[in-house]
Amino acid sequence: MMKITWLGHACFLFEGTKTVIIDPFVPEGKVGIKPDIVALTHGHADHFGETLSLNVKTVAINEIAKYLTAKGLNAEGMNIGGTIEVDGVSFTMTPALHSNWLEIGGEGYCGGCAAGFVIRMDGISIYHAGDTALFSDMKLIRDLYRPDVALLPIGGRFTMGPEEAMMAANFIGAKVVIPMHYNTWPIIEQDAGMFKSSIERTTDIEVRILKPGEGTVVESVTYD
Repeated sequence: MMKITWLGHACFLFEGTKTVIIDPFVPEGKVGIKPDIVALTHGHADHFGETLSLNVKTVAINEIAKYLTAKGLNAEGMNIGGTIEVDGVSFTMTPALHSNWLEIGGEGYCGGCAAGFVIRMDGISIYHAGDTALFSDMKLIRDLYRPDVALLPIGGRFTMGPEEAMMAANFIGAKVVIPMHYNTWPIIEQDAGMFKSSIERTTDIEVRILKPGEGTVVESVTYD
């Protein structure tokens, strides 16, 4: 069993044996929690957020991990397709079709590839897609990692929108989908309720719409 809390935008808190925060950017606020581990999908400011100030062990693509290490953080570098275990939590880095520019204090650096993660802890497997377009190899994420929960962007413009995310949900096969990366700003406004009703009307997938700061409890699913 694990509690998943949407802190806003693409930032989630996973509470189990350890506490993990992914993409620690909270619009117009602060994370307000000191996690055991941070995971970072890419370097854009609306995902990198408080990574430096949280100052905890951070999992990231190799290029960003090297930058963080140079800044004094304990960073675990990895790359797409790899899996590492950090304090009993498993992180598998998955592809994401997106750009990755590390934006720090007006400076800019190439951040390598953008990514997603499959995070496994306490028998729960969560797929955080990161910022991404739809891609058909999401079916491989289903076949390889059997995620219980999929966290999918639906905002459009910078990521896939609701129609593509509906197809992604079917490709991935998680029993629970939580939408993210929408309504933070007017240019990514979407109707999450319509997204939920469209999926639940045509599939057996449950869509859980969370408000920023709201959490939900998930349990491991036994697959047929």
